[in-house]
Amino acid sequence: MTDPQVGLLMMGIFIFTILLGYPIALTLLAMGVGFGYYAMGDRVFDLLVQNTFDVMANDVLTAIPLFLFMGYVIERANIVDRLFFSIQVAARRVPAAMAVAALLTCAVFATATGIIGAVVTLMGLLAFPTMLKAGYDQRFASGVICAGGCLGIMIPPSILLIVYAATAGVSVVQLYAGALLPGLMLAAMYVVYVVTRAMLNPSLAPAARQEDLDMPVGQVVKLLLTSFFPLAVLIMCVLGSILFGLATPTEAAAVGGLGGLVLAGAYGALSWDRLRESVFLTARTSAMVCYMFIGAWTFASIFSYLGGHDIIEHWVVAADLHPIAFLILTQLIIFLLGWPLEWTEIIIIFVPIFLPLLEHFQELYPQTEQLSPLFFGILVALNLQTSFLTPPMAMSAYYLKGVAPPHVELMNIFRGVIPFVGIVILAMVVMYVFPGVALWLPSVIYG
Repeated sequence: MTDPQVGLLMMGIFIFTILLGYPIALTLLAMGVGFGYYAMGDRVFDLLVQNTFDVMANDVLTAIPLFLFMGYVIERANIVDRLFFSIQVAARRVPAAMAVAALLTCAVFATATGIIGAVVTLMGLLAFPTMLKAGYDQRFASGVICAGGCLGIMIPPSILLIVYAATAGVSVVQLYAGALLPGLMLAAMYVVYVVTRAMLNPSLAPAARQEDLDMPVGQVVKLLLTSFFPLAVLIMCVLGSILFGLATPTEAAAVGGLGGLVLAGAYGALSWDRLRESVFLTARTSAMVCYMFIGAWTFASIFSYLGGHDIIEHWVVAADLHPIAFLILTQLIIFLLGWPLEWTEIIIIFVPIFLPLLEHFQELYPQTEQLSPLFFGILVALNLQTSFLTPPMAMSAYYLKGVAPPHVELMNIFRGVIPFVGIVILAMVVMYVFPGVALWLPSVIYG
């Protein structure tokens, strides 16, 4: 076998091994070192050490544990339950008020943490039983929680965008600016969908109780001032300082972590046990993510060394695709890869395969805005929403099933998320037809 064929064999064995359920980080390391020893001999161990050092010394990736710490502090301080209740009361006259409140809470909490499993699990414990008790349709409520919990992939400060920036050499700040409007657009589309469905079929989401409707306006304002606005101000300060160049993402994340501690202390929810849990969870998740990066970069380096990238590049170039066909093909591949793989492997292993092809098509079609690495990264982030929502490997559905009441069936959760997958695909079409949705804000702020 030639080296490129060995590279394709390496990729096939990796995907097959993941489908068998082996840990992804260890599989990446084993495959990278094993095939690397075939290709490079003892030098593969030097490559592994170098990749480990590069991950630990990468200034961009330093923001990840800080954002994780901010999210875990907010989660452990029980700030989200206050947030959900206040938004629910404020939206009490809107059809499907609880669903709207759940989506908005997910959007705000996802912005604060970016941890999909944490958002879906916490909202599954907090909002999902409340919606079922109020008479909400099981599938309808499941789709709301799962889809809302995935917004952290898209809405800054997204950890995925940090990893894409480190992989593609794109500015994190510009990625955050570009992803903000598409992320808010997707959340707004979710809200419009649930409100419209509730208006067309009121049995899906019963109206609020009369005692909630009669709550004085002053009390509603007080609830918002004490729960929604403090967290919203913290998030705006963190994002604003990044977008307007007042701080790097790492510096802003550090301030966000401190702000989370201040908020938890102000609510009387900061204790030694909760702080210790937050630090432990941050260290564990950061270690897992770092090992994933080391394994993925080692795997990608060996795959490229064997010539696997070249085969794919030559095949796409020989196909003489139109830019639209190329983008559809890449997004379809990413959509399918999202079933067995985590987003980290997709970003670190497969996106570097597409980036040289992106440069090739840019040379042929220089006026096509959709071929910029900035736009492509945001499109990938939007696409990866579907990997957490599409059965049978919809991880958000499994997160929710893990904390849902026993009578909630997994198939009903799957049925509930399908309409939201369609909304994500519609959002991708809108963003491609109107690229200014992603490119307008970076051009206005940064020129």
